[in-house]
Amino acid sequence: MNNNTFDVIVVGAGIVGLAHAYTAAKRGLKVCVVERDAACVGASIRNFGFITVTGQGAGDTWRRARRAREVWGEVAPQAGIEAVHHGLYLTAFRPQALTVLEEFMATEMGESCELLDVAEAARRAPVLELDGAQGVLYSPHEMRVESRTAIGLLAKWLADAHGVVFRFSEAVLEVATPRVQTSRAVLHAERVVVCTNTDINGLFAERLVPHNLRLCLLHMLRVMPEPGFKLPGSVMADLSLVRYHGYSKLPAAEKLLTQIRAEEGESLDNGIHLIVVQSADGSLVVGDSHHYSAAPEPFASQRVDELILRHLHDTLKLKASTVTERWVGIYPSAAHTDCIIDKPDDATRLVIVTSGTGASTAFGIAEDTFGDW
Repeated sequence: MNNNTFDVIVVGAGIVGLAHAYTAAKRGLKVCVVERDAACVGASIRNFGFITVTGQGAGDTWRRARRAREVWGEVAPQAGIEAVHHGLYLTAFRPQALTVLEEFMATEMGESCELLDVAEAARRAPVLELDGAQGVLYSPHEMRVESRTAIGLLAKWLADAHGVVFRFSEAVLEVATPRVQTSRAVLHAERVVVCTNTDINGLFAERLVPHNLRLCLLHMLRVMPEPGFKLPGSVMADLSLVRYHGYSKLPAAEKLLTQIRAEEGESLDNGIHLIVVQSADGSLVVGDSHHYSAAPEPFASQRVDELILRHLHDTLKLKASTVTERWVGIYPSAAHTDCIIDKPDDATRLVIVTSGTGASTAFGIAEDTFGDW
């Protein structure tokens, strides 16, 4: 082999691309990752770093999330990635929200989860605002990493420990496996995996047309609470129950959605549901909203941030909450599937996560990709 010949070339160094690089390298394959930017600066570093299992859609998405969580648990300590906290607390404020959680607990996805009464939730998680709450779902499955640093650490570890070759600042212009034309060279590989995230009008764009992809823009905030404020795990509330398919597809969720639409129509119109995680410096990463378009405008509305912050204060006992950063993320979205694994030919795969769940499912997706190859 020469320096431009590999067993596998991965296009894209976001979490989906890195997961495929790791899975290939673990199989003893010589791997190259080609990334158009000088570093990963897209959705993979702009999210919560929240590896979410509970609430993922039943079937493949939930299965992949369970497996991805296992892989994160193995990989993170080896790559020097800190698990900032574990677990999930989801507060049900409406009686119908509690009914949804009771239905969820009766499914296989409720395994190892607990439905806490208010007194027990207050004992375990005293920072939760539980006035008027009906109960709290606790899941032990979740894990939180600092996505801004985790992606870079993961790439460095793949290079150092697994010999993965990274070619940054290099755009892929054409894939005709085994030949890959970049802006700097012609590379060769027996197999190519294309993981280009939001670049839905680039490589293999014609194969994505039937999926009617749109781009989803979301608002994110970093909030500094009072000194000593400590989350017991990641936090969600009622609005998540009508968004995450593991809950929203349950029979009781339809009635909850009707109630929330009447009470929180503006939040639903902006695709808002609350997620809160905590960083090692004590700050909270808070979001998010969802606005869909073929070309999202890069303008963030103060009103959307105000709505997110109101839900934050309704859910947590915060004495202080200073916003220190604001940013937006973008990911591709499809109405009918959480993930596209397309096969342009026997040697090429196009893998696009279409639900914003890359951090939560990518390692599981990668194993499916190579397991079927």
